[in-house]
Amino acid sequence: MQDIQLLLEQYGGWLVFANVLVEQAGLPVPAYPMLIAAGALAGAGGWLTPWLAATVACLLADTLWYVAGRRYGSRLLGVVCKLSLSQDSCIRQTQRLYLRIGVRALLVCKFLPGAGALSTVMAGLTNTPYRRFLAYDLVGALIWAGSALLLGGLFHSVVNDVLDVLGTYGPMGLAILAAVLALYITARGLRRWVLKRNLRVIPRLSVDELMQWRQDGRNTLVFDVRPEAQQEADRIPGAIAVDLRAPLPALAADAQAADIVVYCACPNEVSAAMLAARLRAAGYPNTWALRGGYEAWARHVHPA
Repeated sequence: MQDIQLLLEQYGGWLVFANVLVEQAGLPVPAYPMLIAAGALAGAGGWLTPWLAATVACLLADTLWYVAGRRYGSRLLGVVCKLSLSQDSCIRQTQRLYLRIGVRALLVCKFLPGAGALSTVMAGLTNTPYRRFLAYDLVGALIWAGSALLLGGLFHSVVNDVLDVLGTYGPMGLAILAAVLALYITARGLRRWVLKRNLRVIPRLSVDELMQWRQDGRNTLVFDVRPEAQQEADRIPGAIAVDLRAPLPALAADAQAADIVVYCACPNEVSAAMLAARLRAAGYPNTWALRGGYEAWARHVHPA
């Protein structure tokens, strides 16, 4: 523990800054444990340096995500979620949270795994004024970093005991932690693989085919399962907004003979395929997932 304490005393601010910056940049390198350790070892009188370091790192990384969100829009959400083990829910849940409570999501998003970078991207994507974004982000960063330091200070004896154990059985403890993490990642990856495999049976329809169907006058229903689909202006023309978590919408009697196309804004059309599978099981066999989702439609209508 003395080595860890000495390291934090000499380079504590820089270590915290680097750890928080890397985490807020989107890499799966948790910074909260480092802040808890800093809070336990430094004592209340030494919290200012790590608190400021963590806050500055948050503001720097979040500003970059905000600017990128304004420039690249929804395409960036998929890129950010590439590191997530649940890419589809990563996007869907963050969008739902931000669209429900707006910029106030920045006050709590750092406590939710993977939501920090996504919420700042959403702030840029929705054109939240930068001063308003910065104010809420500053408060959120102070709360997040301060809570970790406070936890470390309140439970400093427990943290010190854990650090002593790690110092004594460091290699063995790290090996156990690595094994548990590997099992968790494997289980989540296997679960996602099974889900994608089960949803492969849902046929995909291209944007060109959908537009041709509409030109031919085919009876086609289009469902939008994106969280932001509540505003009609943001949908494919004629699309019906559907909540993926809600019961299936009531459809007209002739809907069983219609072609139903479902789209989302998520990797591998997972959300769209999930609703399409439910519709097929409910007796609507001509149900498709739109290949590429809303972004494919937007690229077709507004080519770069």
